[in-house]
Amino acid sequence: MSKKKIATILMAYLAMSCFKPSLSLAQANKSRPFSLSTSPKIKTPDTTKDLKEDKAVGGGTKNDDIEERDANTQFGAGSQQSSSQRKTQQHGLGLGLGQTFLLGDYSKNGQDKITVDVLYSYAASYSFDLLLDAHMSEHEDKNDRMRTMGATGSIKGRFVEFDNFSPYFVGGLGCYAPKARRNGEWTDQKVTFGLNFGGGVDLRLNDHYVVGLMGQMHWPFKVQQDDQSDLTGYYFKMLITGMYLF
Repeated sequence: MSKKKIATILMAYLAMSCFKPSLSLAQANKSRPFSLSTSPKIKTPDTTKDLKEDKAVGGGTKNDDIEERDANTQFGAGSQQSSSQRKTQQHGLGLGLGQTFLLGDYSKNGQDKITVDVLYSYAASYSFDLLLDAHMSEHEDKNDRMRTMGATGSIKGRFVEFDNFSPYFVGGLGCYAPKARRNGEWTDQKVTFGLNFGGGVDLRLNDHYVVGLMGQMHWPFKVQQDDQSDLTGYYFKMLITGMYLF
């Protein structure tokens, strides 16, 4: 046998001797089943003691704090909603102070002036109120006089309720008794029907007090006269209103 072949055989033998333990270790690891007893143990911190200390010092755990905060939030939201919600079947008494503008034939017998109205309201529903108005005023212009007197009933309807602020419209009928002195002679005072319509805004300060602005047109029907020309005309009121609810 030649030296070259002998060297090749020796090298192959040495190579087999080196790789055999590795193969045996791989096979052993492959055939060995996984066991929990052989896996490394992971230590977790014990938080029971810390939770007990936090509860003793702070009065509750984090979950208790979250539940308490949610309850407070719900209570606050409910309070805000109840404070901004209107109440039904509620009465109101108040005054309206402002300017009365005489229009039509009424303006020929008197000048505009500041007057006072007496107001009553009843909340029939969340959107509609009954509004009663009583007023009387006398206007002068040199030797002429114009006296207005009325008692009206109206429906007050709200467009929208935004927090404590609400715009509204008003319209209804009423009884009027206008009287004028023309050329030194008074007209006959007779009661007649008439229309009223207008609108305004309300601002509720709390559960008992409401302030606002109201513009209202009063249009009495014609008052017929025996010895003079018939009395016709109308007037407009721009009022600052204040009411007490109970």
